[in-house]
Amino acid sequence: MKLAICTDVYGNLSYTEMLDKVKSLGIDAVEMTAGGWAGCPHVKRQELLDSESARIAFMAELESRGMEIAALNCSGNPLSPGEMGERHTASTYDTIRLAGLLGVKKVVMMSGCPAGAPGDRTPNWITSTVSWPDYMAPALDYQWNEVAIPWWKAFVQHCEAHGVTQIAIEEFPCMLVYNPATLLRLRAAVGPVVGINLDPSHLIAMGADPIASARALKGAIHHIHGKDARIERGLADINGLLETQPVTAAETRTWNYVAVGCGQDLQWWKEFFSVCRMGGYDGHVSLEMEDLTMSIEAGVRTSVDALKQTISV
Repeated sequence: MKLAICTDVYGNLSYTEMLDKVKSLGIDAVEMTAGGWAGCPHVKRQELLDSESARIAFMAELESRGMEIAALNCSGNPLSPGEMGERHTASTYDTIRLAGLLGVKKVVMMSGCPAGAPGDRTPNWITSTVSWPDYMAPALDYQWNEVAIPWWKAFVQHCEAHGVTQIAIEEFPCMLVYNPATLLRLRAAVGPVVGINLDPSHLIAMGADPIASARALKGAIHHIHGKDARIERGLADINGLLETQPVTAAETRTWNYVAVGCGQDLQWWKEFFSVCRMGGYDGHVSLEMEDLTMSIEAGVRTSVDALKQTISV
């Protein structure tokens, strides 16, 4: 495995300044946002799509530093009803075209989450289909069979046409794909181009064991995010793991995203990466730093140090 970093953490820096900063950390690969919700500070998607000379200059900056693109990232909700879904779908399709032109084989995404019925205007994350209320199961059936699977079948054809061989779906709460079972359901329906971006932090925050998840996902791991979460002692025991407070309310939330090693210890991370490696994964591990309990610099350096000690090379 090789260490990479999600570069939006350095969104205040120019493209070349960001590359120099990443290189100074001893990291030679970057995951850059190119669509979806992100501001895409380092990938000017339309300019790169329109200009071969811009693409050549863009890649030359990487090559001159001995660096590479681990993946492009286009995380959004292309299945959302209305303008958001249309906008995210367009940027996602464009990101695949750009990846093909740049020779990038992997794109990180989210599955999207549709409305619960035709005519609804808001995405609806269904988390229970027990016998009551009886509207849950039909809504979930509509989301999967009438919206998600048709969209993803067409999108996989677009990926294949542009030489993108791996779509790594982040198992994100509030999306249709949020755990191994839902990832494997989509993969079975649309093919092995779709795999998981295994982000341990989300599974931890939902009460799952990412090491067990990695075993269950053997052969379906396309990418890994190096990102930790901590269940806050005492608070989660009272209120459980469902959390609606903003991420800025770190002191009172039942769980928080934290720098790598500040939630699970290094022994845990060594086992996690070892199990991923046993399952056949030997690609990039992209650090995603979203710890609001410390400075960006402290969080990045803490995480880099932890990941360098634990990834399976």
